[in-house]
Amino acid sequence: MEVECNYHCYHEKDPDSGLTQDLKAAASCFLIVCEKPRKKSLAACHNVACLAHDGWVNEDGQPDLGKARDYYIRACDAGYASSCFNLSAMFLQGAPGFPKDMDLECKYSMKACGLGHFWACANASHMYKLGDGIEKDEAKAEVLKIQAKQLHKERQKSVQSLTFV
Repeated sequence: MEVECNYHCYHEKDPDSGLTQDLKAAASCFLIVCEKPRKKSLAACHNVACLAHDGWVNEDGQPDLGKARDYYIRACDAGYASSCFNLSAMFLQGAPGFPKDMDLECKYSMKACGLGHFWACANASHMYKLGDGIEKDEAKAEVLKIQAKQLHKERQKSVQSLTFV
């Protein structure tokens, strides 16, 4: 696949050619890998959730929030920070048939924060500072804010140290 991409990008000067995108097929492949006993991929479970959330797992193209939630929970429970963060966003926003739940939003933000997701730390800090759906706690808000800043700083360092040849 890399050879295909490099050929079209550099030789043909056409980065959009090559393989055609088929998100339904991708969802099917991710689902197979996610469901594998013993060697499941948390990234595959997360990707199934993302595609379900965006409507790529159903024939009608409608989002399947229940399936998205289930696969996000599976990946989050196994320690996949982005799934925890996406769950927190789902519970923050709510949707038809999927009620807003600030307690669960806080729970998943805190879990994602503990797993190193700086946006989750920032969101949790904001919730505690305002008392948004949870008891106001400015000391906890400050600790989470500092943690978010530290995680962001670490992320920036890792991005800056990346060099391309």
